[in-house]
Amino acid sequence: MKYAELPGTGEKVSVIGLGTWVFGGENWGGADDEASVRAVAQALALGMNFIDTAPFYSDGKAEKLIGQAIRGQREKAFIATKCGLIRENGRVAHDLTPASIMREADLSLSRLQCDVIDLYMCHWPDPAVPVEKTMDALMTLRRVKKIRHIGVSNFDVPLLKKACAIAPVATLEVPYSVLDRGIEPELLPFCRDKGIGMIAYGAMAGGILTGKYAKAPNFTRRDARKMFYTFYENEKFEQAQRVVHQLRACQRPLNQVALNWVRQQPGVMTVLAGCRDALQVNANAQAAAWDLAPQELAMITGIKG
Repeated sequence: MKYAELPGTGEKVSVIGLGTWVFGGENWGGADDEASVRAVAQALALGMNFIDTAPFYSDGKAEKLIGQAIRGQREKAFIATKCGLIRENGRVAHDLTPASIMREADLSLSRLQCDVIDLYMCHWPDPAVPVEKTMDALMTLRRVKKIRHIGVSNFDVPLLKKACAIAPVATLEVPYSVLDRGIEPELLPFCRDKGIGMIAYGAMAGGILTGKYAKAPNFTRRDARKMFYTFYENEKFEQAQRVVHQLRACQRPLNQVALNWVRQQPGVMTVLAGCRDALQVNANAQAAAWDLAPQELAMITGIKG
């Protein structure tokens, strides 16, 4: 495994991180809990110490499974979880008020069976709450040693600037893949300039860049690949298939090609890779064992779909 520095801390985090949205199975067509626990154990055995989760994933179940998996080996894991995305009367709501953040942090600590969260991130912006109040709450959590580092997710540059003026924001987590390059004009250069570690999710574009889908699948309405990722829609699916065809020229496993193109972009600290079992953890971790050649990087960067 290769490691990158969590900016300004001297701490090392794996360049391939374990994404756990699948855990609990709520938005991914089901998942086996025992297989999820084994997947975490395998990730740690391979040196994949960065584990990303959120209380929103299967209503806290993902955090519970991680807590079960890291019992007795907490020191091997760098745990990143989130706050601010809640369920309210059967609907998804945003709540980054200080009271909600404090409550969520305590619940996450309990589910994870941890004394401290290594990286605590705002899951999504909350337009109804001034970012100053949110950052003050995170600073309070850090002072009382319930969290160690502060991060944000899905923030744009103006909001990120405001957050950085109040608190030491260590990381930004955003979607980034060959098919989704919206962070390149502003966010990625800003983070590079300010020394903010970029955590990329969706590098395999919801699984489509693995090449496993020859035909557009018919996911259920609540499946993340239907409600969150748009690459499976008719024209976008055809575009993605053309990209997959071009990625095959690298003659490497497509999941690793997709992960490595993102991983090797300057400013990216960690690339998250979701999984269903330990075998998929092995396959994703192998991406850290090799690099795309400069000409391969240039070829992929130049793909237009």
